[in-house]
Amino acid sequence: MKIELESIGTIYTEFNEIEGMPIQPTGAKGKKGKIKIKEKYHTGLKDLEEFSHIHLIYLLHKVEGYNLEVKPFMDNTTHGIFATRSPKRPNRIGMSVVKVNKIENNIIYVENVDILNETPLLDIKPYVPQLYEDTIDELKIGWFENNHKKAKFQKSDGRFKH
Repeated sequence: MKIELESIGTIYTEFNEIEGMPIQPTGAKGKKGKIKIKEKYHTGLKDLEEFSHIHLIYLLHKVEGYNLEVKPFMDNTTHGIFATRSPKRPNRIGMSVVKVNKIENNIIYVENVDILNETPLLDIKPYVPQLYEDTIDELKIGWFENNHKKAKFQKSDGRFKH
């Protein structure tokens, strides 16, 4: 089945190269960006300013190819691609939660951005953790459980050591 998607806007950040950019939200704390929504979708932003955080769903437009097994930066063993957040995915779709600072017309100013500059935006959804609180009673985070503290080890500029 062929699936076609249209970008609803573009994400702008300070990260022009994949090398050296934050690879997880925890490494992007305080990093600012903006999202320019195409004019024809501007009305869809109504009431979004009432949410402090949003999910961004986007195309990893600079990623080429994919691997079904990868070695995450926080682990020494390989894992299946679907058990990681690696960008080398069959459909190159990325997802991040960012803080909304303000919205002016069709521009959303955001913070904690771990996204490459000029990334095509596919969708926005409000971040509402309460939608999950009654369904996640026995949370497990797999291999990440023993490795998540490694995500805190960063260079002084907020980027992860590789």
